[in-house]
Amino acid sequence: MDVHLRELRYFVAVAEDLNVTRAAQRLFVSQPALSKQLRVLERQLGFPLFERVRSGVVLTRQGRALLPFARELLGRWNEGVEAARAAAPSGTLVVGMQTAVGRGLQQEALRRFREAMPGWEISLRLVAWTDPSGGLADGTSDVAFVWLPAAPGLETRVLSVERRFVALPDSHPLAAGAEIPFAELRDEPFIALPAEAGPLRDFWLGRDARDDDPAVAVTASTADETFEAITSGLGIALLAEGNASLYKRPGVVYRPVGGLAPAELAVAWRAGDHRPHVRAFLDALP
Repeated sequence: MDVHLRELRYFVAVAEDLNVTRAAQRLFVSQPALSKQLRVLERQLGFPLFERVRSGVVLTRQGRALLPFARELLGRWNEGVEAARAAAPSGTLVVGMQTAVGRGLQQEALRRFREAMPGWEISLRLVAWTDPSGGLADGTSDVAFVWLPAAPGLETRVLSVERRFVALPDSHPLAAGAEIPFAELRDEPFIALPAEAGPLRDFWLGRDARDDDPAVAVTASTADETFEAITSGLGIALLAEGNASLYKRPGVVYRPVGGLAPAELAVAWRAGDHRPHVRAFLDALP
């Protein structure tokens, strides 16, 4: 039986809140995605973990029996990760990211970090959009470059504020415009982040500027999947102005979008994390 740590975290969160909607908000995932993962876990286990009641859910007898072991397993895993990192002779800083950073930020920060922490290695880790924390939530990253809104439990510092652009095929009727009002994109099919991305998915669908549901044609977990869908004519996607120059692709054009609030790129770390190598990296950034 292959049960993932993410599923155990979901189970523990719902068991603590006894409400799927509140737990989903705390986990920074959508309620349907959380419910789906709980059903998958119950099928793997072969018994129900929760019963629905008017106020939310309650644990079944099996769920109450499993809960302390799930908490212990998650706690032991986090302790193991920290112990493994502490065993390194000098250390490795793991930097999570979901898209290319560029903007003159990453290279200079890494140079300053090496000067401040000689002997330390740096591991750049590409994290799928299913984890909006950039690997911070499960402890696999020490710091991360993320787009706001950030997942709960993180501290952030904004590094760049940029206009939102749209990426669309060069054959698209709107591609000839110098700037495209968002109202003209409302009925277009969008390429969306996975449901697990929660509010970040909504932001890149422009839901802050619309009161209806966007038409989602494709769900993409990586930048490569997004641009493959665009060049195939399956839909369009919003992105930050800086990423428009980082992700140039044949057959794809980028135009600024009017009527949208800007995007914010930030560095993130776990709240209360004062380890020297984390602070050194944060100090290395502008």
